[in-house]
Amino acid sequence: MRHTFVIRASSFVICLLVSLWLNVLSAAEPLKPIPDHLVVLTFDDGNKSDIEVVAPLLAKYGFGATFFVTEGLGAEKDKKNFLTWEEIQRLDKLGFEIGNHTRRHIDVTQQPRDQLDADVGYIDEQCENRGIPKPLSFCYPGYRHNLQAVEVLKKRGYKFARRGYEPEMKQELEGGRGLAYDPAVDHPLLIPTTGAPGPKFNYDDFVWSVDQARDGKICVLTFHGVPARLHPWVNLAPTEFERYLRYLKEKDCKVIAVRDLAHYVDPTKGAADPYAEIQKRLKGAKKS
Repeated sequence: MRHTFVIRASSFVICLLVSLWLNVLSAAEPLKPIPDHLVVLTFDDGNKSDIEVVAPLLAKYGFGATFFVTEGLGAEKDKKNFLTWEEIQRLDKLGFEIGNHTRRHIDVTQQPRDQLDADVGYIDEQCENRGIPKPLSFCYPGYRHNLQAVEVLKKRGYKFARRGYEPEMKQELEGGRGLAYDPAVDHPLLIPTTGAPGPKFNYDDFVWSVDQARDGKICVLTFHGVPARLHPWVNLAPTEFERYLRYLKEKDCKVIAVRDLAHYVDPTKGAADPYAEIQKRLKGAKKS
């Protein structure tokens, strides 16, 4: 009888575990196919205009976006031109994603690992203390990145990270064209910028950037202030920004935050060598 009980109990436990596992599998959301005109909007540096201008316009058009926040660039003290943490909370409550842009906005390639980890962790903690979800998306300050930074982000549980368009393309300080994000080859912690508005980035450049979002590729746009009062080299006028939004609406684009990429991309499927595709592109450019 005792042996029979043990066997039956063991069978019950096995059946229960199998049932739970099947429930987990059935509950997991399958990845959606990447549609043409899938556009990701990102806003760097925590400019005051993010809450005063950008958020109301995004809400008007029903678009998602990620705001990458930092206390660097003077933001810790200058609350006239940069977001307060209370305003960052408001952006979160409005449904926008709050991403991590590090505490001090320092070139990560010049930081020791522990210092970078502390700068990333600081923003994580500030969000947690204010009831803002722990960031899962990161933006490299000044577009600078390296393998050590990727490793720090991975260890901290980050799913996605956006860079600029170097080294494959020359970085233009006043705006320019970059690369579409191709989830089939680009590492999720090294997502390239497709277009970055500024004085040298016009409406035609914007249309070109959006047009890259096809055949499984995604357009990722980077903004640095609408307007950027302290940094004219990345400034975009609110009227021009709304022109961009109207175009996205007219083209029936799906406009999302970085975190929403998880509906289309499995962030655990990145290549073992995060820089493999970048190196491949650089070699191809030299040959051509």
